[in-house]
Amino acid sequence: MKRVLFITTSHNNLGESGLKTGVWLEEVATPYFRLIEESIHVEIASVEGGNIPIDPISESEDWMTEDTIRFKGDKTAMFLMNTSLRLDEVNPSAYDLVYFPGGHGPMWDFVNNPLLNNTLQHFIQEEKGIAAMCHGVSVLVDAVAPNGNVFVKGRKITSFADSEEIGVGAEKVVPFLLESKLTALGGIYSKGKDFSSYTVVDKNLITGQNPASASSVAIKMIDLLNA
Repeated sequence: MKRVLFITTSHNNLGESGLKTGVWLEEVATPYFRLIEESIHVEIASVEGGNIPIDPISESEDWMTEDTIRFKGDKTAMFLMNTSLRLDEVNPSAYDLVYFPGGHGPMWDFVNNPLLNNTLQHFIQEEKGIAAMCHGVSVLVDAVAPNGNVFVKGRKITSFADSEEIGVGAEKVVPFLLESKLTALGGIYSKGKDFSSYTVVDKNLITGQNPASASSVAIKMIDLLNA
């Protein structure tokens, strides 16, 4: 059985805005169900372990989907979210692919995080599957390729777009604009229409632009695991 590790944020404050954030629920729920329906084993870890904060907007009526409603009602799924593994409990060699969902939280605790980066480096060095969605792509900012270069340099990649950040009014709240950062690091960035599904695959790296890309990223993860 193939094994996939989800690693989420543990950060729940949206900068100095006074608002709450966390992981975007659809970016966990949709890949979770697509994977387990293919008999792929999923485990969920987070930066600090334990109960994972969920972005409250992603639980609002306007943003709930069939998958998120199903997820909230699934005892196994919610147990995994409420008792997530700590990073120091994770053995990366036990997994075939690692996946980093978004929400705004990763913009704070996915960057400048040596333990998280060390976990990611295992998948880079072993050339295993790496998938990231939306703001979860921020985990790649500190990543280093086996040859010592910046990991994203020369890689085809996408993430939450600067125009989307402006669209949700968070461009002055987040520590940096992710599209601009990835481009400055030499990533070959591309995007689709704002808030529409767009996924990029570059060898063993899969990235999705936004929550609408959740199903597409999950399909690409399954394809990579079956390759």
